[in-house]
Amino acid sequence: MPRKIPKIIREIQKNPPEKVDYSYQKNISYSQLSIYNGCPRRWELQYKDKKRKFTSSIHTVFGTAIHEVIQNYLDVMYEKSGAAADRILLDFRFQKAFIEEYKKQYKKNNNTHFSSAEEMREFYEDGVEILNYFKKNRARYFTRRGTYLVGCEVPLNIAPDSNKPNLIFTAYLDIVMYEEVINKFTIFDIKTSTKGWKDYQKKDENKVNQLILYKKYFSEQYNIPIEDIKVEFLIVKRKIWEDSPYPIPRIQQFKPADGKVKLNKATQNLNSFLQECFNNDGKIKEKEYPANPDKWTCTFCPYSEDDELCGKGKQFL
Repeated sequence: MPRKIPKIIREIQKNPPEKVDYSYQKNISYSQLSIYNGCPRRWELQYKDKKRKFTSSIHTVFGTAIHEVIQNYLDVMYEKSGAAADRILLDFRFQKAFIEEYKKQYKKNNNTHFSSAEEMREFYEDGVEILNYFKKNRARYFTRRGTYLVGCEVPLNIAPDSNKPNLIFTAYLDIVMYEEVINKFTIFDIKTSTKGWKDYQKKDENKVNQLILYKKYFSEQYNIPIEDIKVEFLIVKRKIWEDSPYPIPRIQQFKPADGKVKLNKATQNLNSFLQECFNNDGKIKEKEYPANPDKWTCTFCPYSEDDELCGKGKQFL
């Protein structure tokens, strides 16, 4: 049943940040920082030179559809009831979201297919398994008892550097929850993965710094003490070891270290990016942005085989 929403949540919902005014402001995102950390040359081609290339894949289509269905489920669960959420036909809703997102990316790819019917069927069936698991085990991850949904896709629009006020860090937080009794917020970020995150992925600062920065700017955007904010990754796995003697969850929980040391390191990484790449007026600096050839980075770079633009990745492909 609908419940009385705590005042602190109403204040957040009623006071979204001002939208970016592109007539004089420029937005930056964590994906930009992540690309720059991997290879400055790729960042230059994509964001400075505007040499955009199609980068979607069946993995991104799948991830977008999974996000949409889980977020809709939680909206219904907290606005109405868990029973109402359980009545949603998750497989049907996922199929619709999956197909619609594929069509959208297909158009962006000059009406050219980037997946096969067999691959799409496999990903669809994986998605249904994940959602069935989520529905059956939802109480492990989300409860209505003393807990409220602040929102899904909660916006952040904030200038991280006072010397560069026209540069706005923008983000949409997947899920934000509030536990009333302990007065704590939790920011959840959903990640899709083939088999889950191993130790090296959990230690990858380029992955975990995303949530750490979200924590910092959520605190500043909505005037919430940073010590009252927790962060957690929910990693949904397409594949699990079916013959395992122990039950393997489809959803892996990971709470990264997010204390002062980690926060300062993540902040410094963003500040260095802003200093190296942008003038105080927000314009991108005219300078050399060297390629950083690496097997992992080049394998997934759309410019790695293009001799005219880069071609540095050919040695790894």
